[in-house]
Amino acid sequence: MAVARRWQCHFGELLELYAVTDDDDIGTIMEMMLMEETGFSTGPRINLEQLNDEDILTMFRFERNDIYTLHNLLGMPEFFQGYNRTKATGLEALLLLLRRLAYPNRLIDLNKLSGRSPPELSIIINMALNHIYERFGHLVTDMNQPFFDLANLLRYCDVITEKGAPLETCFGFIDGTVRPVARPSQDQRNYFSGHKRVHAIKFQSIMLPNGIIGNMFGPIEGSRHDSFMLHESNILPYIEAHMNHQGNPLSLYGDPAYPLRPHLLCPFRNAATEEQRLFNRQMSTVRESVEWGFGLIVQNWAYLDFRKNLKILLQPVDKYYKVGTILTNCQNCLYGNLVSAFFDCEPPALNDYLIPIDQQ
Repeated sequence: MAVARRWQCHFGELLELYAVTDDDDIGTIMEMMLMEETGFSTGPRINLEQLNDEDILTMFRFERNDIYTLHNLLGMPEFFQGYNRTKATGLEALLLLLRRLAYPNRLIDLNKLSGRSPPELSIIINMALNHIYERFGHLVTDMNQPFFDLANLLRYCDVITEKGAPLETCFGFIDGTVRPVARPSQDQRNYFSGHKRVHAIKFQSIMLPNGIIGNMFGPIEGSRHDSFMLHESNILPYIEAHMNHQGNPLSLYGDPAYPLRPHLLCPFRNAATEEQRLFNRQMSTVRESVEWGFGLIVQNWAYLDFRKNLKILLQPVDKYYKVGTILTNCQNCLYGNLVSAFFDCEPPALNDYLIPIDQQ
């Protein structure tokens, strides 16, 4: 009877863990629970001091000292404690989250690094994910941020113009990205992107010339058009109200899928004159930066590019992607990136970027 009661408890845990793990991990968790019944013991906890600098950068995508800085600025608690009394330091939880995102690891692979069982790892990683999203998610969902103030907007306009853009009032670039996901068990047609021929979700982002992804809306179903996403995001009314200079609108620039508005410009459709074609070419050269920004997210956080692990009806995929975006912005604050280098536009310092929601 005692064994039956224990496995009833384990089955309840499995139902919760299934929502945040992939199929391979579920099998691993069941195996580890069996081991725990026979006295499975965990190994030593992850320790930065036992790793060399090259391995740290490869495994966690930040340098050693910057991980400690990030830990402090993210306000990671001294300890996390899960619903089953699993306990981890804030630093350990951050390291496990970074490693999970950096590569499409199975939980058993992280067990070798951390000495934690897969059920513990799943709980700890999701506690760290939720902490960052709840405290800093506004940095990519709310445009009322210091990097969108008038002085910065005018600086963005200047550096974009200096790179050869004919528009003098363009402060950034807007685009949508399609992120492939595992085929959902429901509403498959809604999530299927006919253009990309995959099941997917879509996000809309604003890329600034300092390399910061300043805003992200989504996810929405992969079958939706970019113009629908623009309408649902409701960013145009905010831009119209807050992003003007001396009576002139400051604008975003997007691809031809977007409607033409005073604060949202796009290429000439069916450009008939050489002047129009030249305008399109010059703007296309600088607009490529938005694609670089999307590429950096999945380049550094490869877990987000592994669609088998992304189950939209079972996992908080939007949190994964937005936290990955915040961490990509943190990397830019520390090291710069392709976009900030191309425009020669300095990003904010990390402590100026990571302002928690309760201090705004």
